Amino acid sequence: MLNKIWAVLLFAGILVAGLMGRFSGAESITDAAAEKAKSAVMDIALPLAGMMMFWLGVLRLMEKAGVLEAVVRFLSPLLRRLFPDVPRDHPALGAMVMNLSANMLGLSNSATPMGLKAMGHLQEINPHKQSASNAMITFLALNTGAFTLIPITAMNFLNAAGVSNSFRVIVPTILATACASVAAVLAAKSFQRVPAFAPQPDEPENAPATAQAAASNGMSKRAKIWLVVLAVLFAGGAVLELGPRSWRAGLLETTGMSAVVKKAEERKANAKKALATQQAESAAKTAAEGPAEPPVWRRVMDSASGLAVPLILLAAVAFAWARGVRVYEEFVEGAKEGFAVATRIMPYLVAMLAVLGILRASGVFLLLEHVLAPLLAMLGFPVELLTLALMRPLSGSGAQGILNEILTNPDLAEQVKFTAAILYGSTETTFYVLTLYFGSVGVRKFRHALLAGLTADFVGMVAAVFFGRLLFAFS
Repeated sequence: MLNKIWAVLLFAGILVAGLMGRFSGAESITDAAAEKAKSAVMDIALPLAGMMMFWLGVLRLMEKAGVLEAVVRFLSPLLRRLFPDVPRDHPALGAMVMNLSANMLGLSNSATPMGLKAMGHLQEINPHKQSASNAMITFLALNTGAFTLIPITAMNFLNAAGVSNSFRVIVPTILATACASVAAVLAAKSFQRVPAFAPQPDEPENAPATAQAAASNGMSKRAKIWLVVLAVLFAGGAVLELGPRSWRAGLLETTGMSAVVKKAEERKANAKKALATQQAESAAKTAAEGPAEPPVWRRVMDSASGLAVPLILLAAVAFAWARGVRVYEEFVEGAKEGFAVATRIMPYLVAMLAVLGILRASGVFLLLEHVLAPLLAMLGFPVELLTLALMRPLSGSGAQGILNEILTNPDLAEQVKFTAAILYGSTETTFYVLTLYFGSVGVRKFRHALLAGLTADFVGMVAAVFFGRLLFAFS
């Protein structure tokens, strides 16, 4: 399924870029793809290598100290229901518990290495190494459900944008992520019974090359039609690119897209200007009056989040030391595999993020916003949140940029801004999570994992809009 989705996203990005004039220039899709490919390696994979080594070392100490065993034993009734295929004492359970706990507390940077470690353990007991197991899919469904107790990131964006009372998103986010998590588990458990999603036998290593050679010998009539359609559409974009600029301008004006593009550019420029102004005013106020004393609830939440990592480190080292474990040597032993995992996921990240860069730079989201606006208005879904809803499952950094534009837009109501923050905190970057986690263990056949993850995202978005409206119904 992901092969088809990846190809469709690429085709859509290239074809829309031809319509919008993004083949060349300052916002070309080529530059966007190159930038995202570089970011995948330099900004994600390599920094992740350091975090992987650190947290895998800590995780090994917790295993040696017996801390994970105690936690798993306490949660065993729930874990047995969620992951019946995983043996009771298997180390995958401890790694999954640590990953999900870190996500609940908003410690996303700490959660990823533990999640990758859990996937490695689950792969050890996976009978079909190229297909995702039921336990893997359920685990990733819980990750995409993103149950959160403290939506720190969303609150930080609200505060940075000057939106007061950011704490109001906490309860709605907890409720929305609870709905998304339940939906994710139900979807994972239900879809695994569908025969079409059954695990497939592993293919020989040369199977892709053989299949490619066979495909090159013949092409179905349907495939030929699709190729002709793609060629015609691309040729149209090429004509617009090579012809007079008035051709494209006239086409965009006729379709109404010129007004959409202009409005989006103005919104983005105003958001940057508003954020810069707020940051300057905040810096000036801090310089004149000193740092403002945060509310008690915020100070307690920040302190609790800050205490989580030192507590884990203290418990891991102290209990291991008390049991006579050579803590330094075991930490190093656990950290050794961190860099190997980071290098293994690089190609998967480059493939996914490069296409997402093309998709966003092309203007696909603007086109969808223009086309779907009437339907969304009829359904009661704020049109201003469509781009955020579309981007969130694809790219975390892209979603953050869109969220910032929404929160700093002075023309939007406070309800829309709070709902945007709740939506951001109630969903996850599903494509990124699946690419990262499955890529780390070499799983190529995702089965129903993507469908379960997107189900969680959809339920999270619907719940975010519902609780956002409910929040202001009693304000």
